[in-house]
Amino acid sequence: MEEENVRTKDVDAYGEVRIADDVVGNIAGIAATEIEGVAGTVGNMTKELMSRMGMTRRSRGVKVVIDGNIVTVDLALIMKYGYNIPITSKQVQERVKSAIENMTGLRVSNVGIRIVGVDMTTEE
Repeated sequence: MEEENVRTKDVDAYGEVRIADDVVGNIAGIAATEIEGVAGTVGNMTKELMSRMGMTRRSRGVKVVIDGNIVTVDLALIMKYGYNIPITSKQVQERVKSAIENMTGLRVSNVGIRIVGVDMTTEE
């Protein structure tokens, strides 16, 4: 049974490597949340509840379009209060691009950032 949204990469004579779109989305979501100042992607705001139920879905709030070996990523982020949005967004773009390219061998042409909220809670 063929899995939907799977990209195939040729790997010499050894065979093929198949990368699902969700995998690229997960990489992007994880990389984005590694940047200080990012509270999460839109779907990650309920991650604590989901993790208690044994569910994880890091690609929520992440849209990935793959055309051949070219990837376009759009992220809907929630920022932590007090962080500079343009500087933090640039750091996210660089981290996401680097993570996807290093892990998949695909080329990232664009990482779009949409700030959809600000997390006003303080960590104590």
